[in-house]
Amino acid sequence: MPTPKTPKQDLPRRELPNGTLEMLILKTISVGTMHGYGIAQHIQRVTDGVLSAEQGSLYPALERLLNKGHATAKWAQTSTGRQARIYTITASGRKQLAARMADYEQVSLAIERLLQA
Repeated sequence: MPTPKTPKQDLPRRELPNGTLEMLILKTISVGTMHGYGIAQHIQRVTDGVLSAEQGSLYPALERLLNKGHATAKWAQTSTGRQARIYTITASGRKQLAARMADYEQVSLAIERLLQA
């Protein structure tokens, strides 16, 4: 017998606007250091499955953040004993996060005003 679908499984896949994934990653690692899979899980869990960070976009975004100096990474052993790259936000990453969040809020408010007009 097939497993019944939950409402989350019925939702269409959402595409994130450019730059949004980097903001979500920075917000996630601003709470604490995390490996890539943990970041993806956190985004999916906090958004109740509405948003997801697929490997094909998550790891390139992490590399961009590393190259820009907004995050650092080091190899460490996880609680399961495997090696994983652990990401940490930097001071410039915190500044970038604040700027992106302010921009996002401004755009969101403008869209909301337009939708209410």
